[in-house]
Amino acid sequence: MNKKIVLFSSFVLFILISCSIVYFFNQKQTSYQEMAVTVLSNKDNYILVQDSNNIIYNLETDETFKANVGDNILVKYTGLIDQNKNFKSIDLVSYIKNEDKTSNVPSEFNDNGIFSDYYPLAYQKLKTMSLDEKINQLLLVRYPDSSGDKILKEKQFGGYIFFAKDFKNKTSDQVKKMISSLQSVSKIPILTAVDEEGGSVVRISNNKNLAKSKFLSPQELYALGEFEAIRQDTIQKSALLSSLGINLNLAPVVDVSTSSKAYMYPRTLGENTDLTSQYAKTVIEASHGGNVSYTLKHFPGYGNNDDTHINSATDERSFDEIKNQDLPPFKAGIDALAEAVLVNHNTFKNIDKDNPATLSASIHNILRKDLNFTGITITDDMSMDAVSSIPNASLKAIMAGNDLIITTDYEKSIKEIKQGLNDATISEELIDKLAFRILAWKYYKGLIIDNQK
Repeated sequence: MNKKIVLFSSFVLFILISCSIVYFFNQKQTSYQEMAVTVLSNKDNYILVQDSNNIIYNLETDETFKANVGDNILVKYTGLIDQNKNFKSIDLVSYIKNEDKTSNVPSEFNDNGIFSDYYPLAYQKLKTMSLDEKINQLLLVRYPDSSGDKILKEKQFGGYIFFAKDFKNKTSDQVKKMISSLQSVSKIPILTAVDEEGGSVVRISNNKNLAKSKFLSPQELYALGEFEAIRQDTIQKSALLSSLGINLNLAPVVDVSTSSKAYMYPRTLGENTDLTSQYAKTVIEASHGGNVSYTLKHFPGYGNNDDTHINSATDERSFDEIKNQDLPPFKAGIDALAEAVLVNHNTFKNIDKDNPATLSASIHNILRKDLNFTGITITDDMSMDAVSSIPNASLKAIMAGNDLIITTDYEKSIKEIKQGLNDATISEELIDKLAFRILAWKYYKGLIIDNQK
């Protein structure tokens, strides 16, 4: 009899331990996801919602859920979505209500892109902005030598780009204070950008107050430990930049350069297309979760061309050569969910012989249509000699398909865009669409949180 009791007790104990392990495992595995949706129905403890892709979900709620039919909300949920079912059943953890029932995103803005979950919030924010504010969201301005806070408070740019001089001899606390001061005067949090490539292009890590040593170039990292070294470098780089308040890195350089004498070669991986594609994928994947966005550059591939900082450069290669050699690394990075791509100033004779890539709709069409990129396109610096003398370059950059313009002479850029609006060269609807995409990116990045509190 005692033996049966012992066996039964052992069995019960086994069941309890097993249940505890399963419960603990499930708790550890819980991951929350967010989705912007519109409420279609709200009955009992269930609501029907629809996302921007017109997919309908059935969410279980409790008595505290107060959203009405037609409300746009951001939900946090757990559970797996079965795409084979007409109604997707997921568990609602929390939601943020958007009071404006008229904020449905226009169909022409809905591209089901990488930031699409945040389109309803971005569109609501867009409707609160003046035309000047929307125009200025499109500018990534070179940080001025003085009065950066005052200028930003007046102009409300999309962001500032910083160079080595802006960090010279500063301590970490001084950099943090500089960035924090800028964010405090901006109605919409700004992008804070640097070129921290490693090797010869380091804006922050060349300051020993900010980093123990300079970040190594891609070629040096690859020689040390191939892609694992590159992955670890990206994680460390992101941690440093984020700690200082930098949220956008204009790197990696994913150009395929085959000549050691070429201008861009030292900044590249220095390997073939396949390895460079793996490099792009590695950096973008390693950057996820690090609070810093990375930028694939210089689209559609710099090749062995001359330095466009000091002169114009024409690429004589056939489209097939560019397609097969230069585009795959960008495609690999885009497939890994790269948020931004920077376009170079080279002129590609067999794609668009009349315009540098930055100002070429044909080049941007390749990026959007052939590579299915839905993120942010950024111009290379518009003060570079290859484009600085071109009339209305900032206006042409917008017309070509850029979302964000890197500029030093922001007054000139603003003047050109406004003149384009005044003479109907472009419409305010275009400005709205571009500013909307920048806003959606900022929500996606977690920079804008006022509607998510």
